[in-house]
Amino acid sequence: MAVSNAKTLAWAALLLLTSLGIGAALAAQPQAQPIVLDAQSADGDLANNNVVFRKVRITQGGMSVAADVGQGTQQKTRLDFENSLWVFRGNVKITMDTGQLTSDDAQINFVKQVLSKAVVNGKPAAFEQRVAKTGKLAQGHAETIDYDAGKGLVRLSKNAWLSDGQTEIRGESLKYNVLAQSIVAEAAEQGSQRVHIVITPPPAKP
Repeated sequence: MAVSNAKTLAWAALLLLTSLGIGAALAAQPQAQPIVLDAQSADGDLANNNVVFRKVRITQGGMSVAADVGQGTQQKTRLDFENSLWVFRGNVKITMDTGQLTSDDAQINFVKQVLSKAVVNGKPAAFEQRVAKTGKLAQGHAETIDYDAGKGLVRLSKNAWLSDGQTEIRGESLKYNVLAQSIVAEAAEQGSQRVHIVITPPPAKP
């Protein structure tokens, strides 16, 4: 009986330590910030997730998406942002901690309630970010801009122009690293496409 009780206490202690370890690990994980959707009006059937939001704004921490019209496209997951694709149209503005994108329309993927990818189109679509090291404004525009949040990369395609405040590059396809705050030089991707680069020297010191 004593052996049985000892085994029981040992298993209880092991389970307690395991549960504490799991609890500590969960506590250490960053909690996803709440997503807030605000709209001037909502047309459709909310119960069936078939809703078009007008003058919509979605915010999560330092990220926000605003547009004239917004709608989730996947029937089962339109409003929970767990794994969903949203389409926005008209005066689209995506604001992040590090910069912003503006466009005529956008398709945005949310994965596990976090913005994962955005593809924006415009005449042109535009990107900007304040460069911490120089204080200058990095800017770019193109007909299509693809933002990969996981990799921190912005790809500009079709009549692309990009500047880091000192160097200007024009080409058919250009990349900017949001995390490193620098232009990504990938000449191999240009192939036979013409690339035009303008480098402005810093002002001479008195």
